Amino acid sequence: MLVLLITLLFMAAFLTASLAVGAASILFRPAWLQGPASADGMLPPLLLRQQPLSTISLWRQLLARFDFVKILERRLAEAGLKWSVGRTTLMVMLLASAAAALLFALDWAPLLSAPIAIATVAVLPYGYILHRRKKRFQQMELQFSDALDSLSRALRAGQAFGAAMELVASECAEPLAQELRRTCSEWKLGLAWDQALENFALRVPLLEVRLFVAAVVLQSRFGGKLNEILEELAKTIRDSLALSGELRSVSAQGRLTGAVLTMLPLVIAAMMFMTNPSYLATLLWHPYSKYLITGAVVCLILGHFAIQRIVDIKA
Repeated sequence: MLVLLITLLFMAAFLTASLAVGAASILFRPAWLQGPASADGMLPPLLLRQQPLSTISLWRQLLARFDFVKILERRLAEAGLKWSVGRTTLMVMLLASAAAALLFALDWAPLLSAPIAIATVAVLPYGYILHRRKKRFQQMELQFSDALDSLSRALRAGQAFGAAMELVASECAEPLAQELRRTCSEWKLGLAWDQALENFALRVPLLEVRLFVAAVVLQSRFGGKLNEILEELAKTIRDSLALSGELRSVSAQGRLTGAVLTMLPLVIAAMMFMTNPSYLATLLWHPYSKYLITGAVVCLILGHFAIQRIVDIKA
């Protein structure tokens, strides 16, 4: 009951502070914080419908003042998640408030561990977003060479570039098909292919996509056989993927070693607690145990990330 009461108090404090800051930002809005406007004072039109930052108008107006919102919005789009920025930020606040309430309700946890645990819990949603983004880009990277081959065959068969892109977008698998369809939709709505492909490269910041966009733009300006260029680009991408696979296989032993070293202390502690609880109770109930355990957990996490960074070989 006490933990629930403290959790509710922290949630109320976070929401009250957010509403107060939002009201102040609306009442005292400087002119330099206004959104971009055209010469006649109207906002620039959008070709495709954009997802609002939040369904709560006050929270949406508050989020529009911060620069990190654009970065978070782009990361959500790149991860293929349907979350809004408002929902994500509120999730972070609620998780942080719940973690703070639980830690302050426990007398065993040291005071220094509270900000570390709050920051860790608050970063978890963003870490999940980055994980989904990485997996999605890896899938696109594997699919892109086949898409270029299909586009090259369609161009060789005599189809125009727009029709060939629509054909590839309809036959390609997700998630690459979604981005290709959006590129074709922007072209149909009036954008030139150069601008539509530039937007495609911004949404999918992969080296292969940038090379494809550069090849199409240069061919449209200076001429040449685009199908042959795309065939060579697809071959180069496959060679790069093969090299990346070899590097991952070489570093697999190091990544496995890092995972074993990270889990080994936890497994040993669990086994000792099951076989001889009184032996481990000496550490748990010692006056300095909470500081030692907190330091060990922090060092274990830092060591895990250090090992992962060392074995992460860039192609």
